[in-house]
Amino acid sequence: MKNHLAIGLAGEKIARAFLVENGYTLLEKNWRFSRAEVDIIAQHGSWLIFCEVKTRSSTLFGEPEIFVTQKKKRLLLDAAINYMNKIGYCGEFRFDIIAIVYKNDNEYGIKHLSDAFFPGFEGFA
Repeated sequence: MKNHLAIGLAGEKIARAFLVENGYTLLEKNWRFSRAEVDIIAQHGSWLIFCEVKTRSSTLFGEPEIFVTQKKKRLLLDAAINYMNKIGYCGEFRFDIIAIVYKNDNEYGIKHLSDAFFPGFEGFA
């Protein structure tokens, strides 16, 4: 059985392939700013997408996407703002989560939560 770091890397590879298969253009992987790391930055149509990939070997403790914490969301927003400033981007952007339950390279489940959250607006109806 793979350790958690290897499972995470396998999940990111699966997520990148999934996005490409669905017409996304990959711009960056594991892009870092300060204490934040954005797993995947992609473009789809006019949208700039910041993707957080969560991979787990089981759902015993919950679906992978529930492990994206408020702190992580704030860090992703900081990184996204920095990235957009760096490239001079002023268009539409969103935050997606790609949740993967990984058994092995040929047996996994994948869920793409498009526009999964917007940091700072949680709790508003």
